Amino acid sequence: MSAVAVVAALGSAAAFAVGAALEQSEAKKEERAPPLDPRLLLRLVQRPRWLLAWVPEGIGTALQAVALTFGPLILVEPLLITGLFLAIPLSAALNRRPVHTRDYAVVALGGASLAAFLIAADPRPGITEPSVKDWLGVALWAGPMLGVCLAGTLFAHNGLRAVLLGVASGLLYGIAASLLKALTEQLSVEPIAVLTRGQTYALIVVGLAAVILNQNAFQSSRIAVPLMAITIVDPAVGVAIGVTAFHEQIATDGPRLAIQVVAGLAMIGGIWLASTTRSDIHQQQMANGHAGPALRRGPETS
Repeated sequence: MSAVAVVAALGSAAAFAVGAALEQSEAKKEERAPPLDPRLLLRLVQRPRWLLAWVPEGIGTALQAVALTFGPLILVEPLLITGLFLAIPLSAALNRRPVHTRDYAVVALGGASLAAFLIAADPRPGITEPSVKDWLGVALWAGPMLGVCLAGTLFAHNGLRAVLLGVASGLLYGIAASLLKALTEQLSVEPIAVLTRGQTYALIVVGLAAVILNQNAFQSSRIAVPLMAITIVDPAVGVAIGVTAFHEQIATDGPRLAIQVVAGLAMIGGIWLASTTRSDIHQQQMANGHAGPALRRGPETS
């Protein structure tokens, strides 16, 4: 275990937590927008504190890169989820809402499940640049998954809506990270050439869509719900793309496969538990007609 990787990962988690809490506090002040509505982003960029949030976000990204340079994915990704332990009280303070203590147990469950999954999978490197056919293969399963999540938001409220948007955001963040991974080698050899690559422009579109969906998710519930989904789905999608596009290998012998299945179910259960507090149920009842329009447009649970 590299001490540099551990320190960098923990620093990254803390920075991401501060950035996410600042973003959520500002996103919840805006009228709830439909998923992928770019007008939400245009309104948020006019808020100084939302723009300020991108300073710790940038620091977190840089520290994550350092951590992944000195340590494996199975060490770094579970450590990143520890940032939620800071994000939960920070977000509650910024939104002047009580802390849901069950969120801490749910985050611990999610982090332990993610660690177990990655350790059991033990992903090993594959090719450095997928073919067009490989990327089309990713689109065949990622596209429907995204579509189901977005369609579900039309009928869901508060906690469930935040989960669906968080899963969609994590899916796109995972794809964006994979696109960046494919461009990394060329960036180090011939940086200007990336401007002629389709992956570069796909990265811009996917990354922008992920940011918008992330803000949509922040508007829907308290911060633990979407962040839990994003933090778990992002690396899980990375592993899936690694296997299907980068031809990486994961361990699939009996005991390891069983652990992966159980850990995957535990992660899904953790995300579901995060979305089902009584306050979210109460807010759903209000959104279904037990409160006036002004309340329905106002901030939800934090």
